[in-house]
Order: sequence, then C-alpha cells, then structure tokens
Amino acid sequence: MSQQTAPSTARHGGAIWALVITSVAGFMASLDNLVVTTALPAIRKDLGGALDDLEWTVSAYTLTFAVLLMFGAALGDRFGRRRLFLAGLTVFTGASAAAAMAPGIDSLIAARAVQGAGAAVMMPLTLTLLTAAVPAAKRGMVYGIWGAVNGLAVASGPLIGGSLTEHVSWHWIFWLNVPVGLALLPLARLRLAESHGTGAPLDIPGTLLASGGLFGIVYGLVRGPADGWTDSVVLTGLLAGGALLVAFVVHSSRARNAMLPMRLFRSRAFAGINAASLLMFLGMFGSIFLLSQYMQGVLGYSPTEAGLRMLPWTGMPMLVAPVAGMLSDRIGGRPVVAAGLFLQAVGLGYLASVVTADVSYAAQLPGLIVSGIGMALYFAPAANLVMSSVRSSEQGIASGANNALREVGGALGIAIMSSIFSAQGGYESAQSFVDGLRPALVTGAATVALGGLAALLIPARRTPGRIVTSAEPAPALEASAR
Repeated sequence: MSQQTAPSTARHGGAIWALVITSVAGFMASLDNLVVTTALPAIRKDLGGALDDLEWTVSAYTLTFAVLLMFGAALGDRFGRRRLFLAGLTVFTGASAAAAMAPGIDSLIAARAVQGAGAAVMMPLTLTLLTAAVPAAKRGMVYGIWGAVNGLAVASGPLIGGSLTEHVSWHWIFWLNVPVGLALLPLARLRLAESHGTGAPLDIPGTLLASGGLFGIVYGLVRGPADGWTDSVVLTGLLAGGALLVAFVVHSSRARNAMLPMRLFRSRAFAGINAASLLMFLGMFGSIFLLSQYMQGVLGYSPTEAGLRMLPWTGMPMLVAPVAGMLSDRIGGRPVVAAGLFLQAVGLGYLASVVTADVSYAAQLPGLIVSGIGMALYFAPAANLVMSSVRSSEQGIASGANNALREVGGALGIAIMSSIFSAQGGYESAQSFVDGLRPALVTGAATVALGGLAALLIPARRTPGRIVTSAEPAPALEASAR
C-alpha cells in the first residue's frame, strides 16, 4: 500500500491509531537514551563492574542506535515499513526483557546494544508510517504531538529512571518496555498500513560506509571524556570514522541508488532543518545531562525531586507543541522552529547566569519555563519540515538521516560539554561543579542559537497546504532551486 492511500486510512481512524502507536514506540526508543543515567549506582551495587562498564550501559545503546538509524530506514523503504517496524519493535521488546534479567554487567551491556539496534530500525519508521496515515493538511498538529512526546521522553529519562530506581527497582527501567511493546505489536499489525519507498535495491557500499563512519565518530565521542581525547583508540575512531563519512559522501554523490542521495542537501529546507536539529540536540542533551546532576549533587534533591523540578522545562512540550504544530500549519514551520531555538538559547543562557551552589528554585524557574517553551516550539514543526522537504518516496531515508544526526548531536553535546565542565570545574565540591557547569551551559546556549540561525536558512513556505506526491518534486526542493 502506498502513501497515497493516507486520506482514506485517516477517515477510518487510521490517523489516530497511527499517532498513538508511533508516539508510544518513539517515546520508548527516545526514553532509553538517558533513562539509565540515574540508575547507575544501583546497577553497580547489584551487578558490580568498574566505572567504564557502567558508562557502557549508556553508551552501548547510543552507539548501535545512532549507527543503524539510516540502515533501518533503508530496510523499511525496501522491504516494507510496517514489516520492519514490527521487527524492530520485537527486537527492542525482547532485548528490554533480557536487560531486566541480566545476571551480570557484561550481559546487561550486550542487551543494551541489541536494544539500541531494535530502536534504530523502529524509530525512523515511526515518522514515515505516521506520514502515510495522515492527510497533508493535518500533519502539523499531528507532528506536533509526536514531537512533543519524543521530546518529553528525551528530557524525562533521568526522572523516570531515578523514580523507578528509588521507589521500585532499577530492573523496572527495562521491564516497563515489555508490556508496552507486547501491546503495540498486535495494534501495529492491525492498525498501521503498509508502505514502501522507491523499491530500489539496498545500497550495500553506502550502508557499510555510513555505518562504519558513524560507529567511529560516535564511539570516539562517547569514549573521549572518559578515556581522554588523545587516547589512541579514541583518535583512531574519530579519524577513521571521519574518513569513512567523507567516502560515504563521495559515494552517495555518484551512486545510482544511494542510501542517502547527496542531492537532498541541495535543498535549503532539508539542509537547514538537519543542521538545526544537530545543533539543538547538541546543546539540549549536554545541558540536561549536567543539570540533572547539578540538581542532585549540588542542590541535594533526590532523583524524583530533581525530575519534578525540571518539569517546567521537560513537560512544557506536552502543553505547547500541539498548539505550535497548528501554528506551523498556518504560517509555516521556519519561524516557529527558529523562535523555539532562540528561546531555548535564552533559557540556557539565563540558567548559566543564575546557577550557584545554593540558588533557589524560584530563581531557576524563568529559565526552565523559557527553555521548555523553546523546546516545544522546535519539536512541533521540525518533523513536518523534514518530511515536506523531500518526495514521499524518500521520506523514510529523510527521517533516518535526521534521527541519525540528532543522535550524533546528542553524543557530541554530552562529550563537548562534559569536557568543558571537566576543564573548568569538577565534582570535588559544590562550587567546583558550578564553575564547570556555567561555561558548559553558555556553550549549550550558543550552540542552540546557531541552530536558530540555521533554521532561518529554510525557505519560507510559498504554497500553503500543497500536498507532495511521489510523482512530483517537493516544494522545498523547487523553492531552493530558484
């Protein structure tokens, strides 16, 4: 079934089911990025392991997730998006159960790697399947809800992980996915329509180059703060990964059926939103990673208390994003995304100016609220901008590429901001932590502001409500060519 069947599917309630299924699946995949961070002490107490082992319980998921995203999207385009979504969801659910039952730290790391692989197949297809089920005129609001749910998952990972660890057991961080996954499998089979991409054969050389390049880059970024940026393995990963990605770009510029055609980046819309997404996740991931530790280690809040106090930031997308999605349908996504990124930058800059070893929550609140509104304004129309910047037959790989860049941005953000934090401060005292946190937050604010500038490169919408079919060029591609 092609994506042109979307309107009839939506009339029979398919759009609502698609939104529920893809949002819940995306929430689980995004949540598991940071959900383990606040549970590491409890995991170490039960399973043992050195500090490096504990870091790998986070890194193993990030690594396989980021590396395989574009490959998962390509598989879905070739063999059926619903079919591969079900396969990815099955792997993710089974690996979650294996992680919950892990008898030792090594088996937990292995389960996390498999879990990330399942999420990498599942996650990019959530957006493609949702697009296939929703009429073009209503996609802004629906993307807003989908984006809000995924943004909430990323931001609330430390809260959910900390709360389950504190009040139940760290095992339930993983058990939580199992009943949800088992419920989604029959729903997805019955309620989601099958769709395909172009039907072109898989780009095996491109897949190997992209996967190898992303592996080297993400491995180096993940291990750099712990092992040192001059470590031979870290340097090898970064240099080899960079070389492979350059080779991937050259290959994709010439190949007939490239996994990620480089001509897509000639579109200002596609290039602009992907640059904005990379910079947004770089600034946001690094900030949340450090601020969650600041609230617990410096201000003395429990994991649950810290998560609740961050709700004005992390929970705001659920309130604002659907409205922002409808707004983007009326005026276009560019001004909404740009405004969101600039507000996020203002919020982070404000927090950098007020953090001290004993700052009151009231003093932090304006920065948290402004950051939350900014996050919501970004997440709502970003997905719509990605999907409308390409032909419908290329939406799977566009989603995979955007998700891969966001994951690389998140890993890069944690690595860069952790390095700045370590260079300027540390964990020795509350004041030392603040000394490192402040310049890291300033860096995060500047990075997100650059993302806002990148969003301004996206062409203004010229023909509101126009529906793109696989038989015609995307409007954004036409506009950028003029």
